[in-house]
Amino acid sequence: MSGLQAIRYTRGKLEVLDQLKLPHEHHYDEILTSEEAFECIKSMRVRGAPAIAIVAALAHGVELHGGSCGDATTTDETISHIESRLDYLFQSRPTAVDLTNAIEHLKNTVRSVDVSGKEDHPDGREAIIDAYLAAAEEIFRKDTETNLLIGEHGSKWLLENAPTKSATGEVSVLTHCNTGSLATSGHGTALGIIRSLHTGGHLHHAFCTETRPYNQGSRLTAFELVYEGIPSTLITDSMAGAVFATKKDEKNIAAVIVGADRVVRNGDTANKIGTYSLAVLAKYHGVKFIVAAPTTSIDLQTENGAGIKIEERNPEELTQISGAVVGKDGKVDVSQTARIATAHQDIGVWNPAFDVTPAELIDAIVTERGVVVKGVDGSFDFKDIMPERWAKVVGN
Repeated sequence: MSGLQAIRYTRGKLEVLDQLKLPHEHHYDEILTSEEAFECIKSMRVRGAPAIAIVAALAHGVELHGGSCGDATTTDETISHIESRLDYLFQSRPTAVDLTNAIEHLKNTVRSVDVSGKEDHPDGREAIIDAYLAAAEEIFRKDTETNLLIGEHGSKWLLENAPTKSATGEVSVLTHCNTGSLATSGHGTALGIIRSLHTGGHLHHAFCTETRPYNQGSRLTAFELVYEGIPSTLITDSMAGAVFATKKDEKNIAAVIVGADRVVRNGDTANKIGTYSLAVLAKYHGVKFIVAAPTTSIDLQTENGAGIKIEERNPEELTQISGAVVGKDGKVDVSQTARIATAHQDIGVWNPAFDVTPAELIDAIVTERGVVVKGVDGSFDFKDIMPERWAKVVGN
């Protein structure tokens, strides 16, 4: 397990690592309200589908624990207040299905509390709040367990199916965006598989992309890889094809491993912009393409990728950049930051945060319940790993 923590929590207190200040400075922001959590998520001080869901769930829990429940005096009013706050938090990052699933789970939890005879009594309201807190904290706890299982299943599958290995049986991989401890409760999803390969002595080398325009790869993944002592190299997004073509023999890439903000019923996957391009390149070069996704990221309601809403972000992410100042001596001065223009400020900008990779370009989707491989029809069948949800949403 990584020592890095994006989220620190004890009941009544939530602290979130400000990832906009990484890799140069470690600073935790205390989150006391849903409004502060919304801004933290929207500004990407916290990001990654699992971490977004955890922060939203726990932030409202902190509010409730602190006695903030609006004007609610009855159990029905308490439930209505909780649901309205969760609906508000949903708008912070609607593409990430973990947030959707967490909110639906929390709503179902408070609706199912037995408050018979206590509808107008404080004990009824407390029972609802206690149930909410327990459910939100379980989301946090279970995520770590899920990540470790994804790492175990994914590393095992890759070693058994890798198209190329070094003379010692090691594999090299490439990853995109940030899917490690900074995007989850710990260990990570795609980066969790890489961690598991490394700790098992099966990783030769990891390549990470910078992940423009927000540079989650260069700012965050590179930081995590160095922090963990994992042999790694940073490349620009546009270098991936060249890496596949020129890194021969022992350094040949066996797989691209990415995370997911949403996997829909047929396996089409929404992930950080640039993922689709990597899948096309991997297919051409015979490189395995693996999606690491907890079952909370699987959306059975949406039949295919055409139904995924893609978030578009501010134009300034492409036309400007900010960071700590590098002195003439080459050292980073975290006390000084600068924002500079990288393009003409009047140019039109299209800045989608995600793209959709078709299922036919994906070889395997790794979940905490096992690995699902593509069927002969080019799609994925999640019925066996999540039978109850499948029956409820899809039927037989």
